[in-house]
Amino acid sequence: MNSNLLFDFTVDKTNHTIRVTREFGAELNLVWLAWTTAELLDQWWAPKPYYVQTKTLHFAEGGQWHYAMISPEGDKHWCLADYKTIDPTKSYTALDAFCDEAGKMNADMPRTFWTNVFTANNGTTTVNITLQYQSLADLEKVLAMGMQEGFTMALDNLDELLLTIKK
Repeated sequence: MNSNLLFDFTVDKTNHTIRVTREFGAELNLVWLAWTTAELLDQWWAPKPYYVQTKTLHFAEGGQWHYAMISPEGDKHWCLADYKTIDPTKSYTALDAFCDEAGKMNADMPRTFWTNVFTANNGTTTVNITLQYQSLADLEKVLAMGMQEGFTMALDNLDELLLTIKK
């Protein structure tokens, strides 16, 4: 990550939320595409040495992103994001879940309600991310699974990717 770019990861246990503010050294349209297209998501979403493989992505209100996060040993961890609202290049919300390859949700795992807000800033883009959980136990479970470390690594992957696709 470029150390001059803003990064903040805050856990709010009282409200069962994580707030992430992350600035990227790229134009808004490019950052938006990186968050909303399978071809680009597959290149950065997982913390290395894991990688992502999209099964399906329909980025529209009511659409879904069904993907596997794959370990170096080939183990697949399936996830499903249901897109709720989309305001192109400004924001979107989604409810995600762990699932199986067929898309059946794993009721034993927490779901996360994502709110992502994108703001252009003269050649950089800030993404404000709010992750909301049903309970403190759900929040603590994802933190214990390494959410902060893994998501931070994935966002660093996005930094690297943006450098290679800038126009």
